[in-house]
Amino acid sequence: MQIFKYLRGVSLTLLVAALLSGCDAVVMSPSGDVAVQQRDLIVWSTILMLLVIVPVIVLTLWFAWRYRESNTDATYKPDWTHSTVLELVIWAVPLLIIIALGAMTWVYTHKLDPYRPLDRIDASTPVPADLEPLTVEVVALDWKWLFIYPEQGIATVNELAAPVDHPIRFKITASTMMNSFFIPAMAGQIYAMAGMETKLHGVINEPGVYQGLSANYSGAGYSHMKFQFHGLSEADFQAWVDKNKASGNTLSREVYKELEVPSIKDPVKRYASVDPTLYHAILNRCVDPGTVCMEDMMYHSGHGKQDADSADGHDAHAGHDAHGGHHE
Repeated sequence: MQIFKYLRGVSLTLLVAALLSGCDAVVMSPSGDVAVQQRDLIVWSTILMLLVIVPVIVLTLWFAWRYRESNTDATYKPDWTHSTVLELVIWAVPLLIIIALGAMTWVYTHKLDPYRPLDRIDASTPVPADLEPLTVEVVALDWKWLFIYPEQGIATVNELAAPVDHPIRFKITASTMMNSFFIPAMAGQIYAMAGMETKLHGVINEPGVYQGLSANYSGAGYSHMKFQFHGLSEADFQAWVDKNKASGNTLSREVYKELEVPSIKDPVKRYASVDPTLYHAILNRCVDPGTVCMEDMMYHSGHGKQDADSADGHDAHAGHDAHGGHHE
């Protein structure tokens, strides 16, 4: 029976090891500076917490062994109640760790704010003052990703590319369901929501092909909502742009409405030109002709309230004057 339990434990250990061997721990070995800093935060936070966890586990096992019933050599003090030194250690060490974790979290929360433009390419290279970030407009569709490059005038579906060591500014929205835009090798995830725009700044430091995905459940095709992100040299990125321009396809509002229809496992699509107002229309939910854009509704709603407030203020001022400008 004892041998059977031993073999079962070994088998389970080997099974878990085999399953984990196929895991790609890209979060812990990223290729972008933002993701590297996030990885470092995870590592240092874990180390700080282990400063308490490891000693507690070791001491628990040691105390159980040292003061076992059969050990007659262990000191027995049934009336012991207090130790000032022990109390100081018990309270001071966790307090110092909490202070350190709090300081690290505060610094990295501001430093890695996804809306904050990058100030460095990597740990030793600041962003040149004359280097403008590459802008990519991202739209989460059901169940695929649309990437619009306004400066290059192209668009793609389920394929993204950017030059290595070049800052990227993502402007992100969604057509319907909330999704989460995530390239683990480059930066953290950020949500994509209809009628709203979120932003993410990142950079890729090593050439390669990386996995991008949706990290938020959004329906039947969620698990297939993946794309490839290509980190390219400047010359290769220009060749990639030219390849898209050579497709001859145009992404108009009519084509977008067809693309917006829910579908699963869409192949890569390329567009040589894009309606320059398309992303703005998607964001403001006015792609269909004759639809009032959200920003226009809010503008007129705000002006209507302002006009009403102005009228109320005028009436109140007139009433105040009618009473001689003061109250008794």
